[in-house]
Amino acid sequence: MGVEVHQRERFSLELSEASSLGQGLRIVRLIVDREKRGRGLLGVSQLAAELEMDQSRVSRLTQELCELAILERVERGPFRAGPAFFRLAGSLNVGWIGQARTELELFVAEFGLRARLSVRDGVRVILLRTSSNDGALGSFVKPGMVTPVWCTGSGRALLWDYKAADVEELLQGVDFIGVGGPGAAHSVSEVYGLMERDRPQGFIRSAEEFEHGIHELAVPVRDPGGRVVAALTVLGGSAAFGRAGEIADALHSAAKRLSVAGSDGGGVS
Repeated sequence: MGVEVHQRERFSLELSEASSLGQGLRIVRLIVDREKRGRGLLGVSQLAAELEMDQSRVSRLTQELCELAILERVERGPFRAGPAFFRLAGSLNVGWIGQARTELELFVAEFGLRARLSVRDGVRVILLRTSSNDGALGSFVKPGMVTPVWCTGSGRALLWDYKAADVEELLQGVDFIGVGGPGAAHSVSEVYGLMERDRPQGFIRSAEEFEHGIHELAVPVRDPGGRVVAALTVLGGSAAFGRAGEIADALHSAAKRLSVAGSDGGGVS
């Protein structure tokens, strides 16, 4: 009983951290977007109003972001991007993460599909990059978006090398009820069953596991040592995947190019 409580507390903490991460990224994105467009910078109260967030929470998150030098402010004035933000932005434009921008756009041009690059943090999948056609103004689809690892194509691609015991250990304490779309798994055994179903074909095929009407094809991206470091995913309606084999081949080719780019030593440390 004590173990189960501990596991639930751990997962609740991870979800809380994911919420803080997502809200912090929303703050940074708004500040940077306003700087790029030459619009007036914002303080705590204006940020809270723009993002419809509690002012005390915005105050705490901006203070933490300033301590990390991701944001900065002069004499309690409005916020602007800090030196750590620019260092991070520079690192994202080299190696395989930088190369991903071009690879994602290939799927837009050739197949008319949305494409994403994601990484894993525990039971969370964090979106790193999206293609130009993925999301719109005001959409929740933005870099930094967090989704579950167990009911997304990208998440299951990130678990590609996991054995049954690994999946069970990772998902201990997860509450599957009410999460995901109509095709979502509702137990650890169902998650692993989908993995076993997809492995022989060499790619993940997800049908409405996270969103109604949305299908995904995904493959793992490996570092030069063979370790899975990211997932490359395309999304669309069911009709868009009549050429699933051809799309999967293109995904594998793109993943291999990203792996080669990673051998140059670029990327985020």
